[in-house]
Amino acid sequence: MEQQQPISRGNIFSAMFLVAGTCIGGGMLALPVATGVSGFIPSLSIMAVCWLAMTLTALFLVEVSLWFEEGAHVITMTQKILGPIGKAVSWFLYLFICYASIVAYTAGGGIQIASALGHYLGLPISKEIGALIFVVFFTFVIYLGSRFVGKVNTILFVAMIAAYLGLVVVGIDEIHPTLLSYQKWNVSLFAVPFLLTAFSFQTMVPSLTPYLKSHPNALRWAIIGGTSIAFVIYAIWQSLILGIIPVGGHNGLAAALIKGEPATQCLHQHVIGTWICTVAEFFAFFAIATSFLGMTLGLFDFLADGLSIKKEGIGKVLLSILIAVPTLLFAVKFERIFLVALETSGGFGDSILNGMLPILMIWIGRYWMNLKGPFKVPGGKPLLAILFLFFTCTLFLEILIQGGWIASPYEEYHLHDLETLIHEV
Repeated sequence: MEQQQPISRGNIFSAMFLVAGTCIGGGMLALPVATGVSGFIPSLSIMAVCWLAMTLTALFLVEVSLWFEEGAHVITMTQKILGPIGKAVSWFLYLFICYASIVAYTAGGGIQIASALGHYLGLPISKEIGALIFVVFFTFVIYLGSRFVGKVNTILFVAMIAAYLGLVVVGIDEIHPTLLSYQKWNVSLFAVPFLLTAFSFQTMVPSLTPYLKSHPNALRWAIIGGTSIAFVIYAIWQSLILGIIPVGGHNGLAAALIKGEPATQCLHQHVIGTWICTVAEFFAFFAIATSFLGMTLGLFDFLADGLSIKKEGIGKVLLSILIAVPTLLFAVKFERIFLVALETSGGFGDSILNGMLPILMIWIGRYWMNLKGPFKVPGGKPLLAILFLFFTCTLFLEILIQGGWIASPYEEYHLHDLETLIHEV
């Protein structure tokens, strides 16, 4: 059978890096800012819970995908198991998460390209032209197919890790253990929706199935290994940033949260060395590019499945246009709207599409439709119930915050006067 064909370690590692690279995106630069106000230990604990929950739902999607023929995506899965309502919900949320994410990555990548060309080559260009270069180049990489994407992503991922290690080496000696002891548990839960986006890659799971020839063990190792790599990198990154940058102060994490600045901007104020700015810029670009590739690869296959477009000839061109044109348009004209959308994509999009729907498909597929395949996630109904409750609570929390029934501590920070907040923390 096809799923029993041997898979090379190179392909498994390539898929593993694709998963990790999709998780580790531009959001990593904001991760310490969003979670730092709760402290290192609380943020690490909540992050571990989110990592486990998102890894399990990804494995659920592997189980579901192996119930169907190769090439079936979320639309096909939800339609056959959850019916037309499930299909409609998955359509909307999938497009919302994917397009919001790649628009943000395109906007960020455009800024990085414009900055690099102006600084290193003396070619001043606008961020709009930078975004055009970014989206055209990386959409073309997607056009060339998943194998080529895997190779390019592996190169970018290794480069990202090298830049990341450079930042760690520079900052490791400047970590202050006393800063890591700061804890504020009562605000830690508010970071859950954001942390879900930090481990959001499930949209590309159906694309991994043909890439790894429907091999259950290869898929399992790629997902567990990829999310574990992301978790370790996040944990080290958190310890580095939260151990160097205090919560209070004019250049602290709370002030950065108010200003909307990424963690690397805060880092510049607390680490000695001019070249760290260059390393930080390279790291940011590689992180954004790897996430763009992983998210766009999933969107490419999703649109092909949902719109019944063949991934060959004119069909591939049409799919590339459907991705590149709206992405570039919104990245250039409405990037702020989508940055706000990204803040709520975890609470709404990820909790439903990447959390609740995979659990419902497993429950109905296993226990009502008696579907069976070569792979099954252990844990049974108790695990499904616990995870469903977790994602339901996350969704409910986001609804309460967005509805104004409870005040998010992050919103409170924005309402406070900066000087008051700095001395308050």
